[in-house]
Amino acid sequence: MPSATDPVPDDIDGLRAALSAEQLARREAEARASGAEAMVVHLKLMIAKLKHAQFGAASERGRKLVDQMELELEELEANAAEDAAAIPQPDAEGANVRSFPRRRPSRGPLPDHLPRERVVLPAPTACPCCGGALAKLGESVTETLEVIPRQWKVVQTVREKFSCRACETITQPPAPFHPISRGRAGANLLAMILDAKFANHLPLNRQSETFAREGIELDVSTLADWVGACTATLAPLVALIRAHVMAADRLHGDDTTVPVLARGKTITGRVWTYVRDDKPFGGAAAPAALFHYARDRTGEHPKQHLTGYGGILQADAYAGFNHLYDGARKPRPVTEALCWSHARRNFFKLAELAKAPLAVEAVRRIDAIFAVERTINGLPADQRRATRQEKIAGLVADLESWMREARRTMSRHADVAKAIDYMLKRWPSFSKRPVSAV
Repeated sequence: MPSATDPVPDDIDGLRAALSAEQLARREAEARASGAEAMVVHLKLMIAKLKHAQFGAASERGRKLVDQMELELEELEANAAEDAAAIPQPDAEGANVRSFPRRRPSRGPLPDHLPRERVVLPAPTACPCCGGALAKLGESVTETLEVIPRQWKVVQTVREKFSCRACETITQPPAPFHPISRGRAGANLLAMILDAKFANHLPLNRQSETFAREGIELDVSTLADWVGACTATLAPLVALIRAHVMAADRLHGDDTTVPVLARGKTITGRVWTYVRDDKPFGGAAAPAALFHYARDRTGEHPKQHLTGYGGILQADAYAGFNHLYDGARKPRPVTEALCWSHARRNFFKLAELAKAPLAVEAVRRIDAIFAVERTINGLPADQRRATRQEKIAGLVADLESWMREARRTMSRHADVAKAIDYMLKRWPSFSKRPVSAV
């Protein structure tokens, strides 16, 4: 493609050749941009389907596939923007050349909570045409999202000493508090390190390398010492959160997989989560979540986690919870309340991917129940109970009758039959709840 600095041919044949070369370059750039855009749309659709299919599922391979596809999508979108910018723009007046419109996502306004820095460009003092006086008509504001790079500082806490002229007693303010005893790390720095490690999964060696590029030498052993000290310091807070969660009348329990580095390989561990959320039930207590890590999924883990708990547990049909529901359990058994969302997910996968008519109908019936439930979230127990008896009890009874009728027409190997059996075999835990659960 001829550049702006190339000499312009002075003969007709040369001009035709230059025009042909420019048109060829434009078509090639448009083709690259169009192909990249089509691939971007395809990848976005595939990622959305994979995310939708794996929601709540324990598929480590699926998560890795999504991560890989998102990385490929990121590179394709960057390449598409580069190709679009490389398309030569016609600068000749009157040239009738169709430009390639690359579709871009609509941009929303920048967040309102961010502070605004107003930069007013200097205006002319007189009319550039005639030199006459100017009167302001208004202004146009262009907003640009910007960031202030991370800044490091050393806080010097000065404690002045004073001596009494009368008794010669020396007085000095107490030493400042540090989260880590005899440590030199401030609370904000420690919070940043913990957030990067546990929330963003950034290993300490990566953090150490990043700090070094910014001129701060903090080796991995120092960071590890700080993390361990913070764990011990925060232990009382963890105990308070645990006491608050376990004091709930009802808990939501589930587990999910987490990749764990081991010697020469990666193993799959488990994070057990127990959530207290009383707001949908009209409670005023703050919601909270308690996390436990385990290297496997044996039933001993929930048994240990919920020692002493005797309320309602809303969870899936994992067999490891069964001993909690045993009537002989001490101090008292846990009341089972199976999760409707887990049951709906089995039908929804078949309705979304396989377009199974019976699965679609099951989702429609369950969604009708959910729609009524959303209208009574947060209301007192008596109002929720009355609404459920008036509007939801009939929907639940109709769903059971429909599933039993549909089940008789299907083979036990059918996927929809398995989703129906998941509910019918445990129907009392789906349809009957004690008064304290409503």
